[in-house]
Amino acid sequence: MASASHNVVPTPEADNDHEVRISGMELESSGINDDVNINDRMMQSNVSVGGGGLFITWEDLWVTVPDGKAKTRKPILGGVTGYARPGELLAIMGPSGSGKSTLLDALAGRLHPNTMQSGDILINGRRQQLAYGTSAYVTQDDALITTLTVMEAVYYSAQLQLSSSMSKSQKKERAEMVIKEFGLQDAMNTRIGGWGAKGLSGGQKRRVSICIEILTRPKLLFLDEPTSGLDSAAAYYVMSRIARQRRGKTIVASIHQPSSEVFNLFQNVCLLSSGKTVYFGPANAANEFFAANGFPCPTLQNPSDHFLNTINKDFDEDIEEGSTRKMPTEEAINILVNSYQSSQSYREVQKQVSEICTNETEVLEGNRNRANFIDQCLVLTRRSSVNMFRDIGYYWMRLAVYTAIALGLGTIFYHVVDSSPSSVQAIGSMLMFVSAFLTFMAIGGFPSFVEEMKVFQRERMNGHYDPGAFAIGNLLSAFPFLLLVSLIPGAIAYFLTGYQRGLDPGKVVDHFFYFVALLFACMMLVESLMMVIASLVPNFLMGIIVGAGVQGLMMLSGGFFRLADDLPKPVWKYPLYYIAFHTYAFQGLFKNEFLGRTFPNYPGAKPSIISGEMVLRNTFQIRLGHSKWVDLGILFGMVIIYRFLFFVIVRVGEKVKPNSGAALMSAQPLKKDKKIAGTGMTSAGTSPLI
Repeated sequence: MASASHNVVPTPEADNDHEVRISGMELESSGINDDVNINDRMMQSNVSVGGGGLFITWEDLWVTVPDGKAKTRKPILGGVTGYARPGELLAIMGPSGSGKSTLLDALAGRLHPNTMQSGDILINGRRQQLAYGTSAYVTQDDALITTLTVMEAVYYSAQLQLSSSMSKSQKKERAEMVIKEFGLQDAMNTRIGGWGAKGLSGGQKRRVSICIEILTRPKLLFLDEPTSGLDSAAAYYVMSRIARQRRGKTIVASIHQPSSEVFNLFQNVCLLSSGKTVYFGPANAANEFFAANGFPCPTLQNPSDHFLNTINKDFDEDIEEGSTRKMPTEEAINILVNSYQSSQSYREVQKQVSEICTNETEVLEGNRNRANFIDQCLVLTRRSSVNMFRDIGYYWMRLAVYTAIALGLGTIFYHVVDSSPSSVQAIGSMLMFVSAFLTFMAIGGFPSFVEEMKVFQRERMNGHYDPGAFAIGNLLSAFPFLLLVSLIPGAIAYFLTGYQRGLDPGKVVDHFFYFVALLFACMMLVESLMMVIASLVPNFLMGIIVGAGVQGLMMLSGGFFRLADDLPKPVWKYPLYYIAFHTYAFQGLFKNEFLGRTFPNYPGAKPSIISGEMVLRNTFQIRLGHSKWVDLGILFGMVIIYRFLFFVIVRVGEKVKPNSGAALMSAQPLKKDKKIAGTGMTSAGTSPLI
């Protein structure tokens, strides 16, 4: 490999404001090569870390995971070494299962908790955490709120990420700037779109995701498969826009199989196979390395395709060595790995890592703070309100279904209180249906909430806001919609059935208000419960099944299908009867409708008139030691408890801290020849971290 001060091969664009045609599409490519020689100025003889740039190095990096039921650990990365420098694009390439995503996650501090890591990962030659705003991570999946426009999505994110000291006009200007930088100005007012709703193309969505993450102008940008799922034209356009952003930035991207045009945009490439480095160095020297080891790239073939075909063991075929013989893929990989480890290229990588680490640097500081907690709550409330209003499946469809069911209840139980003594059971059945099945249907909004949770997980991992702000924002934004869903169907069902018709108007209003308030509390409680389930079971199909099962158990133990005194005491009465929200919903609704009323007894039975209090105590075994308002208060208290539980689960689950960079190893002196448990392999680094 040539020295690290190599000249970068120019990208296909020769001049600024030049247009490139790919697959029939005209792609604006001005400015991509404004700084093609920036690397030469940065790395001539010695590495300079000054000037605000950010260098990241990793040396003898090992990552292992548990190997099934055995007590050994399986290496995913095996002693890899490399670096990334400001002004450069580094491509981490390799076939599926080669460890490229693991390497990217290790550098970004996003490894799964069950992994073990050893080796050095340094920022500017130091063990230091990346402060907020200095790094960003763009995930492979575009987790975006589909009902928002491009401008809304980026602007809301700007209000969350940028400091509260900045004015709204400044944040809006920053949002417009990054949108224009990625060529989305013509789609500013287009909704992102998703399932069942037409919107942006895949390439445009990917650019929106990148726009959101570069609002803080991070010095270190990680991209996980930024071209995944895109055609060659869209992939090139996305990467060319990223290439424009490289001045003063260190950009690391894992990429599977780029086109030749995309490959030429990278300055350096790290080629992995089975967790080992096959090649690290200038992208334009990779062809020469493969040819020198007997694997020349055929004429007119994409070099990246040739590299991956040579080292891909998934479809183990004989690889042609020059023009003389064929060999198994495993043998070809061993030749390349051994050749690289004994090559000048490897020694040059070690030299560059050493020079970066020995330069004296200042401690890296964050460039700004995010919005304060109050502003986060307000912005998230506004954003969620817009999403809920525009997403028909979130509340509007439920309102329509609830209204239809309320009409059904009202007609089936029409003026039920004016009927025979059997009306007692009819009233109880109707109230049970309202408090159980009507609230049970609140899980219908779970799929929409899961989509919002995906956005939350991405933003939380990148440190955009506090999880508590999300819980509060979701609660406040849902309030008016749930009130509407409770009020309209509740009024239809309540007055058609003729509840409390004999009381004076003032008491009717009081009882009706309580009926709606309790229905509202139950719906909000179910949504809070589903938030907890979503934090534990992110798959919406599994979440609906789990949510339905949990509510089914609560419904059974709530005291209607089986009276409280008849419930088996282990489990069902203690503790489920007291944990189930149906218990307090039943009690509150029954007290609201039966207390203060009288009912005719069956002919010949004594007494001829029975009071509502007798019905509650003897027929339904309702506890009368506290008022109905206590039951309502308990339900609202459970809402708060479930929301707090969601917050705790998210907090406890934050094994990976946002923007911690590489978490950056212990500051203790390094111990050489540290063995990784169960692998029999040696790593010269710190003790593995979990």
